[in-house]
Amino acid sequence: MEDPKRSSLSSLQPTHDLEIAVRAVQMACSLCHKVQDSWVSKSGAVVQSKDDNSPVTVADWSVQATVSWILSESFGSSNVSIVAEEDIQNLSKAKAAGMLKAVVKTVNDCLAEAPRFGLQGPKKTLGTTEVLEAISRCNSTGGPTGRFWALDPVDGTLGFVRGDQYAIALALIEDGEVVLGVLGCPNYPMRREWLNYHHRYHRIISKLTPRTSESWDKGCVLYARRGSGEAWMQPLLHVNKRFLWSNSAKLVQVSSIDNPSLATFCEPVEKANSSHSFTAGLAHSVGLRKQPLRVYSMVKYAAIARGDAEIFMKFAKAGYKEKIWDHAAGVVIIQEAGGVVSDARGCPLDFSKGIYLEGLDRGVIASAGADLHDKIIRAVDASWDSSSL
Repeated sequence: MEDPKRSSLSSLQPTHDLEIAVRAVQMACSLCHKVQDSWVSKSGAVVQSKDDNSPVTVADWSVQATVSWILSESFGSSNVSIVAEEDIQNLSKAKAAGMLKAVVKTVNDCLAEAPRFGLQGPKKTLGTTEVLEAISRCNSTGGPTGRFWALDPVDGTLGFVRGDQYAIALALIEDGEVVLGVLGCPNYPMRREWLNYHHRYHRIISKLTPRTSESWDKGCVLYARRGSGEAWMQPLLHVNKRFLWSNSAKLVQVSSIDNPSLATFCEPVEKANSSHSFTAGLAHSVGLRKQPLRVYSMVKYAAIARGDAEIFMKFAKAGYKEKIWDHAAGVVIIQEAGGVVSDARGCPLDFSKGIYLEGLDRGVIASAGADLHDKIIRAVDASWDSSSL
């Protein structure tokens, strides 16, 4: 929820790292909007399947190339190390020539708008080799020492393809600790109740509702820096507008609800890597009475930070390993907004073990407050042995 006493204050004074990250994610959101509106709705050719059968789109590769290029130009390529989801293996195949051409065009179209976001664009159009290099430069494996960025170019690609919720997540990790996080949620509605509807339905209804070009009906970028005690939310940049810090940012805080019967809990939409049956039983035992809010991607973290929900639970099925880019940005944003994130034993998530959250105990729990969090953890302990996970 927004803090009415503090939302008018100047936003978090950014470090250079944070400001560049926010501007880059704003650009990425703009890129995704254009791809989703103009291509995904018209052609399946912008979607491919990776080796694990998960979808990958023009937007995934284009955002990774764009953010990689911006970070390298802003800080120097020798100073930038990035852990990211995509590689160029499938994109480099002969059968992907059409996809690669679309990615190169999308990246250049986006970078041409860099000055509008207060960033320096390329002096000339990037060629295919340069775009592929920007994508493949994201080859860090993380670890316990040093400094690296963790990027999920399109978290919730299935939601993106379906015209629903997705996120762009960027975090900076230093010596195993997340020091800043930026989360772009291009389709996140500003009215909480719209979260319960498919985004395409929202688009149909919103066309029937008169609005001004300056209205802020959906889309936001949340960000936080560790230790600041603040999390902020900006609207997406309107077309033809120039980005000026802090872009009408508002302070956000987690909900004050600590009664489970009044709390809303989030869980993933897909059942492939999360057990809905276990979370349903857990919700009943804790006293959660509301229907779960099933949302794609790290938008669930945004919902907790904004106060639109109180609990996020994810308990992966055996064999599934959580990746750091799926959590890093969201964790620091919730924590600075006043919430709590841990594994099912109450231990902090460990971002120092490489690309996976190694040592994760059973699942991930995020809550608006310590009391709710403790109740969930106790319920997990009481019911885990009877689960099939």
